[in-house]
Amino acid sequence: MIHFGDWLRHWSQRTPSAEALFEPDTGRRWTYAQLDARANRLACALQELGVQRGDRVAVLAHNCGEQLELLFACGKLGAVHSPLNWRLTAHELDFIVRDAEPHLLFFDRACADLADALPASRRIVFGAPYESLLAAATSDAPPPWPPAGLEDPIILLYTSGTTGHPKGALLPHRQLIYNSHNTDLAVGLSARDSTLVFLPLFHTGGLNCLATPLLHRGGRVVLLGSFDAERVSLLTERERISTHMGVPTTFQMIAEQPAFGRADWSSVRFALCGGAPCPLGLIETYRERGVLFRQGYGLTEVGPNDFSLTAEDAFRKAGSIGFPNFYLNARIVDDSGGDVGPDQVGELVLRGPVVCLGYFRNPAATAAALRDGWFFTGDLARRDAQGYHFIVDRKKDMFISGGENVYPAEIEQALAAHPDVAEAAVIGVADARWGEVGRALVALRAGASAREADLVAHCQSRLARFKVPRSIVLVPALPRGASGKVLKPALKERYGKA
Repeated sequence: MIHFGDWLRHWSQRTPSAEALFEPDTGRRWTYAQLDARANRLACALQELGVQRGDRVAVLAHNCGEQLELLFACGKLGAVHSPLNWRLTAHELDFIVRDAEPHLLFFDRACADLADALPASRRIVFGAPYESLLAAATSDAPPPWPPAGLEDPIILLYTSGTTGHPKGALLPHRQLIYNSHNTDLAVGLSARDSTLVFLPLFHTGGLNCLATPLLHRGGRVVLLGSFDAERVSLLTERERISTHMGVPTTFQMIAEQPAFGRADWSSVRFALCGGAPCPLGLIETYRERGVLFRQGYGLTEVGPNDFSLTAEDAFRKAGSIGFPNFYLNARIVDDSGGDVGPDQVGELVLRGPVVCLGYFRNPAATAAALRDGWFFTGDLARRDAQGYHFIVDRKKDMFISGGENVYPAEIEQALAAHPDVAEAAVIGVADARWGEVGRALVALRAGASAREADLVAHCQSRLARFKVPRSIVLVPALPRGASGKVLKPALKERYGKA
């Protein structure tokens, strides 16, 4: 089987002049032959810089073509591509970089200050230094190394952790290959398809929902540097985009722009929506524009394209994530691991070649999530009598804000670091735009004078913007049970209304 690093070589031999990548922000275009040649030179350059198989190569940048060049160069070399979330603070990224220990850190100029604050040994900025690196490479051919194995890691993606520390999910070549097959079988991709990527490439949604599957299929990726709701509609018409991937928040923001009603969306075969439960009204909004809006389900560690609805069911079964994709087994189990019956709620567990290798340098987290080959998602689900699956809730306290996973423990740790805070608990509350936002319940120390604005400013200095609580409620004390644990159901009952 062709491993990930060979995908570009395959298409550069068969359709060398076909366009693989377009960057509207700069006007740059890459054919498959050009993208393959640049990835080959970059792989050789990385090797000359001492990067070896299994070494991590980090990138901190807004969406740009260089990131995909770097991904494929790592695939050719057997290195591990590790994209970093530029929305995080230096404080948050410091833990990730120390954990990953990248051999190199690539970054764009917009992230220069953030990159300078990180403990990477060597940094290379995109632009002239990057181009000089490619020009100095001694060969246009890929490095003469044995091809990577299917179980070798290719991507290290960090996800927020329920204990407050991010976990690095190790994605092998196998996962990307079978995720691409699953996507192709579910939605029928072809070399004529194109996608407009506006989700960030440090998320599996931006990287692996449609971008890598389309490059596997010989299609075209149009890459926006950052999300712009108005431009999405304008580019959809101008570039004749055929597939979209987004989260409910981004699709809602697109629909609210005047261009959505004016632009020609007739080229769009479907729009995939994931990352959070999708409001039924949003599905109808796109249906009125003639867009087939397909809900699905996936996660960084598995897939991410795990479930899908057929075109026929997209509206008839709105609200369902559908059936497991081809190379995936799914069960819904109770706390003892036994299967539940139809319409009973349990934890969704998954198994198949789209499951990751586990968490980097975190055997405890790996053992907790991967049991007897099954990945325990932490999501509560049910299956109806016809076999359609529905996500009911998250088993843990995590909530999703604008498609971003937010873990209360991480915010609670940040609040606890404030000298005036005695204890804090965070819950998710409904929000019309973001789906959910955080609300912090904070008990102050005796004699403390901190105000809500002070605590918000403290969080802003330590957390990414999407994690900062939108509201903070000062309370005398947090309710606790006999074991001493905070009773979050009681907090949600009293304070969980929007």
